[in-house]
Amino acid sequence: MKKFSRRFSLILCSLLLAAMTFTAVGCSKKEKETEAAASNELKDGATLGEGSKSFTLEVVDLDKKELSATIKTDAATVGEALLDLEIVDGEDSDFGLYVTTVNGLTLDYDKDGKYWAFYIDGEYASTGVDSTDIEEGKVYRLAAE
Repeated sequence: MKKFSRRFSLILCSLLLAAMTFTAVGCSKKEKETEAAASNELKDGATLGEGSKSFTLEVVDLDKKELSATIKTDAATVGEALLDLEIVDGEDSDFGLYVTTVNGLTLDYDKDGKYWAFYIDGEYASTGVDSTDIEEGKVYRLAAE
């Protein structure tokens, strides 16, 4: 009976150790995913993404607080790059992507009359973010208005 009890205890301890190991590995993976998502938050002076093209993105929030970051990408358009990095989100419309959220701030024109305006080198853009090809050296701005 003692032999059975020892074996049972050994098996039980082994199972407990395995369960603790799997739990620790799972928690570690979730922490890394959370850190990766947080690292895509746009911060002033940051460089986000990887790729052969780069451009400057400026964001102006409702309080007129400005920040500027460098975006690196292999995407063809500004919208594609910003969607890939989860900096913007929006809705498809007849005119392309209607940006509703930038850097976690959502604006709803129907509720508060505010929207995200898109500028290229300081000029109000005549194209949407998803139809604007990335050009080296250009400064793209999303401003809450």
